[in-house]
Amino acid sequence: MTPFGIHLTSYSLPMKLISLEQARSWHSELGDCNNIVELSDLVSEQISAVAANEHLIANETPLKKMKDGLLSITSSEDAAGFDINKGESTVSIIVVGASGDLAKKKIFPALFALFYEDCLPKHFTVFGYARSKMTDPELRNMVSKTLTCRIDKRENCGEKMDQFLKRCFYNSGQYDSEENFAELAKKLKEHEGGRVSNRLFYLSIPPNIFIDAVRCASSSASSANGWTRVIVEKPFGRDSESSAALTRGLKQYLVEDQIFRIDHYLGKELVENLSVLRFANLIFEPLWSRQYIRNVQFIFSEDFGTEGRGGYFDHYGIIRDIMQNHLLQMLTLFAMETPVSLDAEDIRNEKVKVLRSMKPLQLGNVVVGQYKSHNKGGVTYSAYTDDKTVPKNSLTPTFAAAALFIDNARWDGVPFLMKAGKALHTKRAEIRVQFRDVPGNLYKRGFGMDLDRSTNELVIRVQPDEAIYLKINNKVPGLGMRLDRSNLNLHYAARYSKEIPDAYERLLLDAIEGERRLFIRSDELDAAWELFTPLLKELEEKKIIPEYYPYGSRGPVGAHYLAAKHNVQWGDINSAEQ
Repeated sequence: MTPFGIHLTSYSLPMKLISLEQARSWHSELGDCNNIVELSDLVSEQISAVAANEHLIANETPLKKMKDGLLSITSSEDAAGFDINKGESTVSIIVVGASGDLAKKKIFPALFALFYEDCLPKHFTVFGYARSKMTDPELRNMVSKTLTCRIDKRENCGEKMDQFLKRCFYNSGQYDSEENFAELAKKLKEHEGGRVSNRLFYLSIPPNIFIDAVRCASSSASSANGWTRVIVEKPFGRDSESSAALTRGLKQYLVEDQIFRIDHYLGKELVENLSVLRFANLIFEPLWSRQYIRNVQFIFSEDFGTEGRGGYFDHYGIIRDIMQNHLLQMLTLFAMETPVSLDAEDIRNEKVKVLRSMKPLQLGNVVVGQYKSHNKGGVTYSAYTDDKTVPKNSLTPTFAAAALFIDNARWDGVPFLMKAGKALHTKRAEIRVQFRDVPGNLYKRGFGMDLDRSTNELVIRVQPDEAIYLKINNKVPGLGMRLDRSNLNLHYAARYSKEIPDAYERLLLDAIEGERRLFIRSDELDAAWELFTPLLKELEEKKIIPEYYPYGSRGPVGAHYLAAKHNVQWGDINSAEQ
C-alpha cells in the first residue's frame, strides 16, 4: 500500500512490472510527503522507469489507469480525506449535562488528571453539552475552577491546564433534540479533522432523560467510522421493573457492548485491589471460605446529611443509593469464585453467579433508620425532614443495616452484614473480615470474656486514608504472659508516595480503552434488583417506620441487635479505630 491509502493491486499490474521491493522503495522515497502534486510526479517517474526497462509502449492501459487515477485525486471533492490524518484516530468525549455538579466536581477534573498523566490519546477533544447557554470561554472558565494537579508534578501545572482547556468546547442544546445533536456532530467533525472518529458520551443527567439523549446521540451524533460508547451514571432505575424498562430503552439504540454502567465505587483503589489480595496471595485464598471466616461486614458511613440533595435522595433512599449498588458490588467481588481469566466477561460471569446464589432479603434481617435533629457542642443539626425539599411525613430511610446470605458451598451460613448511613459519627467505607476462633485456643484465658478480641480480623479501608491491616494476637513484652491484639498495617500513604487516582479517572480511562471489567452488565443489574426489589416494596407497602437516631451518632440501636442476632459484633464500634 502506498501513502494516502492507494492500493496498487487494484490496478491489476503484471507481477513482473512492480515487485514488493519496488513498492517499498516508493514509500521510502515519498516519506511524509503532504503535497499531492509531488506524489503524482514521483509516481509518474516510477512509471516511466518501469516502462522503459520493460520496453512497454507509452499508452499501456494498466499503467495509464494507475497514473490517471493518482492524478485525478487532486481534483476530487474528497481530497481532504487523503491527508496525513486519515490513518489516525481521535477521541471525542462529550459530557452531556456539563453544567451540573457531577460534571464540574468529578468528570472534568478526572479528564484533566488523565491528560496530566499522559493517559489520554494524542488526539482528543472534550465537549460539554447542556441546556444552559454558554460560550467556549465560559465553559473553560467554569472548568478551570475545579482542576487540580498531581502533587508530584506541580511545576508545569499551569501550562498543562492551558493545554487541556484549549481542547474543551461547548454546545448548547436540548437533550431530546436531534437537531441540536446534529449541530454537535457538525462541530465534532470539524475538530476530528478527517481522522477516524471515536465518540464517548457521558450521561451526567437525570435517568428520566437517558433514553431521549441516547436516541438523539445515536441518530444524529454517533461516529460514522469509529466506535460510539455511552457511560450511564447511576441510579439505574428504582426497582426491577424500572431498571428493565431503562435497559430495554437503551438497547433500542445501543448494543450491550456500547453501554458502560458506571458505579464509581468499582474504581476505588482498594476495591480494585480485592482480587489481587485474594488471588495473588497464597495465605488468603485457602482461608476465603466458611471454614475460616465467621462473618464479613461492608460498612459505609457519612458524617453529613442530605444537604442540598434532599429532594433527590427522598426518591431513592439509602438502600437504593448505597446498598443495592456500591456495597453489593463490593460483596460480589469479595465472594466470587476464581474467574477463568482477568477478561471482563469472565469476571462479570462470576459476579452474576454470586448474585444468583443469594437468598432473598427478609424484612426480619433488615433495620432502617432516619436521622433526627441533635444539639452538639452548641450547634444544632437539622433533622432529615427539616429539609424543605423533603416531605414532613417522609419515611425514607437514611440508614439501613441488613444481613445477607450466599447459598453456595463456599459461603453457606456465613452472614454478610451491610451497614450504610448518613449523618453518622464518622466518614468511612470499609470491608471487615472476621475470622473464626482458634479451636481449643490455649490462650483464651488471656482474653477474658471478650472472645471477639481473640479472633483475627482483616480490614480493607476503602476510604478515607486507604489501608489494609490484619489484626493478630501478640504477646506484650515482659516477664508475664499478657496478650494484646496488634495490627499488621499496610497504610497506603506511608507505603506509596504516589497520589491515589480518583475512581472516575480509572473508569473513564477504561471506557476510552474499551475495558468493561469494572462496569455493570445488564444481567448483573437484573440479578441485583431481583434481590432488593421485594424488600423495597415491602418497606413501602407496609409503611415501615424507621428508627430515629441523633445526627452525628452511631446510628439506630436496632443495628446492634441485628448483628447480635447472628452472633456478630460490628467491627467499627471501637471509637479509637478511625
